[in-house]
Formats: sequence, C-alpha cells, structure tokens
Amino acid sequence: MDGISQAPPPGRLTARAPAAQWLVILVLSLLGAGSLEAAALPAALLIGPMLAGIVAGINGATVRVPRLAFGAAQAIVGCLVAASISPGIFPTFVADWPLILGAVAATLVASSLLGWLISRWRILPGTTAVWGSSPGAATAMVLMAGAFGADQRLVAFMQYLRVIFVSMAAAILARLWVDTSGVEVPATVWFPAIDPKPFAATLLIALVGASAGRLLKLPSPYFLGTMILGTVLHLGAGIDFQLPQWLLAVSYAAVGWAIGLNFTMPILRHATRALPQIVAAILVLIAICGGVAWLISRTLGIDPLTAYLATSPGGMDSIAIIAAAADNVDISFVMALQTVRFLIVLVLGPSIARLIARTVRE
Repeated sequence: MDGISQAPPPGRLTARAPAAQWLVILVLSLLGAGSLEAAALPAALLIGPMLAGIVAGINGATVRVPRLAFGAAQAIVGCLVAASISPGIFPTFVADWPLILGAVAATLVASSLLGWLISRWRILPGTTAVWGSSPGAATAMVLMAGAFGADQRLVAFMQYLRVIFVSMAAAILARLWVDTSGVEVPATVWFPAIDPKPFAATLLIALVGASAGRLLKLPSPYFLGTMILGTVLHLGAGIDFQLPQWLLAVSYAAVGWAIGLNFTMPILRHATRALPQIVAAILVLIAICGGVAWLISRTLGIDPLTAYLATSPGGMDSIAIIAAAADNVDISFVMALQTVRFLIVLVLGPSIARLIARTVRE
C-alpha cells in the first residue's frame, strides 16, 4: 500500500471538497488521540489518526496522504527505531545471551505458529496473519508488511490491538506487585528547544537513508534505509538524534491516515468477523510469554516481574515506563531482551512470513 491508491466507493464524504475532508479527519484524529491519551493507552498518537482515517475511509473519503509525506513519515519512524537501540544493551546481552535468545526463540515460535494457524484456517488472507502476529516492532511490521504482499490494514488492526492488550496486561500485573500510585508520568514537552546539531543530523539521516533505501530497492525503503543508516551511525559513530514530540506526532498521524484511509466497509466487516479469533490468539501469546517468564523466574531466580516485563510481546515503550516505575525490576535485562527480540523480528520477519506462506499454500 502506498497511501494514495484504491479509490473508495461513494459515501458521505465523497462529494465534499478535499479541504473539508481533511478538516473532518483532523478533528476526528484530535478527538481520538486525545481520548486514548487520557485513558493512558499506548500508541495514542498513531492509533487515534488511524481510527479517524478508518471512519473517513468507510464514509467515502477521496483524499489520500501524499506519497512524499508518507515516505518522510516512515523515515522519521526509522530514526526513532535507530535512536531506541542503546549501546547499554550489549553488556547485558553478553552476560545473559543464552537466556535472552531462548526467550526470544520461544516467543517467535509461538507467534509464528499462531499466525500459521490463522492463515491455515483462512481467518485472514495470505501472510497477513503472520505479520500481524509478529511480537514487538508493531509500527515497523505494519510498514514492512505491505512491501511483502500482506494486507497492511489488517496487519495494523492485529498489531495495535495486541499492543493495547499487552500494555494493559503488563500494567495490571505490575500494579499487583508494585505500588505505582505515587509515580508521576513525565509531562509531554510538545515544543522543546531545538538543538541544531542533533536535529539537523536527524533530518539528514532521514533524507539520506530514505534515498539510499530507494536506490538499493529495499522493501519498505524509506523506513528500512533510514533505520539501517541511523543504527550504524548511532552505535558506530555516537550520532545523537533529536525527535521532538510534534515531529513524531505529525509522522505518526501520516502513517495512521495512510493506513486508515484505505479501509473500506468490506475490509472492516472482515476484521470484525475475525475479531474473536484475533483476540484469542493475542491472549494465547500473552499466556505463552507468561509461561516463559515463569520458567525463567523459577529456574534462574530472576524476579518474576522482571521476567514477565522482559518477555511481554510488544509495547516496548509502555513496558519501559512500567519497568522504570518499579524499584525491584532489572530494567537493563528487560530492555535488553525487548530490544534483541525487536531486532530479530525485523531481520527474520520477512523470511518467516515467506516460509509460512509456502506451507499454507501447500
């Protein structure tokens, strides 16, 4: 999906001027994102605009996110991923690599099996279920899925539904173990002072990485090209990024609109019919990861909450906030396992999807 194709059938918004359609989408996006933020749900700045795009799309909106804007938004998300990979994870990984790789492998096998079953039972088409079941890296999986033939809309539906479930489950479990009532979430600074060097480096890496991705004909070139270049420069040369909240909000909105506006009523009905099975698969994956956490805690004496947060399948930013709120949680172990799984899913995701697609067709 390129964010501009697939003309919708006539609807309430079809006859309205493009400016009026965008005004409706913007108002709905602000209401949606604001409501999700107020409810402390994760990924509000992306899910709110995506829901607004879905509402507009099924009501016949004809506007689409320009290709250049969608590519720029993907490049900014690539910078965000690169900036999130901290050099501090390496000592923890070296110390506990068998445990970390074992936990990651168990999660990948479980999620791949669930995706295979959903595809095999024809609940969702093609490799869509495999991409939608991939643990962690939700936005990255959505951006890459379209380049590998999956239905980006249904992948987004699965991924962000899982992010919400996983984050809420982790928050509830943490509250049972740890009193977080006195912990204050830092206020969001929407317009921080711009530091010229990191901000310029961020924009330059986004531009060069996206261009390189196009020249190299990478799948999802704007995202992958920027992420790879940004990671190399961040870890290898110590380049810092500055990603102000307003820039992330605009980028998330563009990605959310590009996905949501391509929803049609038949696609929405299909997603709704598959909802019970998708929720069941999410709950099974959470339970399997909980079982892996229990084994880690029992056999190696790691704090149970640390083990659970480390193995939770998704919502890495939300998991980091919850882990930081608990004094007895080993946050370095949590983030090391989450980051390693994130990277492995990015690298192996396409190959796993192709392998499962072949087995489903046979």
